[in-house]
Amino acid sequence: MAFNAVKCSKKPPRASARNNPFTPYLYLLPSCVFLLTIMGYPILFSIFMSFQKFNLATLVSRQTEFIGLENYRAVLSNPQFVTALGHSLKFTIFSIFFQFLIGLGLAILFSKAFPLSNTMRGLLLSGWQIPSVVTGTIFLWLFNVDYGLVNFILTSLHVIPEPVGWLTQADTALNTVILVNIWLGIPFNTILLTAGITGLPDDVFEAATVDGANAWQKLIYMTIPLLKNTIMAVLMLGFIYTLRVFDVIWIMTKGGPADATEVLPTFAYRLSFINFNFGQSSAVSVIILLILMVAAFFYLKYGIQEEK
Repeated sequence: MAFNAVKCSKKPPRASARNNPFTPYLYLLPSCVFLLTIMGYPILFSIFMSFQKFNLATLVSRQTEFIGLENYRAVLSNPQFVTALGHSLKFTIFSIFFQFLIGLGLAILFSKAFPLSNTMRGLLLSGWQIPSVVTGTIFLWLFNVDYGLVNFILTSLHVIPEPVGWLTQADTALNTVILVNIWLGIPFNTILLTAGITGLPDDVFEAATVDGANAWQKLIYMTIPLLKNTIMAVLMLGFIYTLRVFDVIWIMTKGGPADATEVLPTFAYRLSFINFNFGQSSAVSVIILLILMVAAFFYLKYGIQEEK
């Protein structure tokens, strides 16, 4: 009886950390603080500047003035903004389309077992791992009108009669940077789509083969529908990345010639670091953010409908 009394008088053991409902949030706290510091603060400060008269003079005097939507009115009424928006849409749509199309073809190829397939996949990734600044510089040399390798090969093969200023002519500059960006995005699309294809059930395709379906029918009626979620994710990520591309275009053309390759990121950069109009530059950045948020909203809405 004495033993039972002593045993009953003991307090229940304290709940361990693993049973604490707040423990998972404590593990996420460092990452949340990091994201809020590195990403959240610049975004919020950019939104704040978009409603202020923020230029070089106010930056020195540290006396800004709230002007409401004046920066947005000035940006939206600027003809260069309309030009940059049109170029951004063309640059994004064509880049995503061909990146996905070529990436899907390579993903189907690499999903098959053949000699040196893993080596070729690794070599494909090596181009994606090169910094964009380096890639832009390399292609700047390749498309040089005087000593570029592209003009040398095409003139040697008599494809073109004389060297072409791929990056110095208004009618070819935008298509050239689109071509370079397509080359940059192919490995990303290929790797994600390859992972999606290799995860598809083999028995479904074996049954289709037994029923007499050819490769084209299996691609259209089986592979693409089964990859719908992966395809939507790839397209969404490609849209987010491509719309904000700046470094490659700036290295190769700086938005020229004659604004032929001016896109929204280069337009915002020009307003900020050349015209020193930080308020209008922030307004352009917020407009880019809103476009991305609208696209993300439709993507999430589509994904929720698919789950239901």
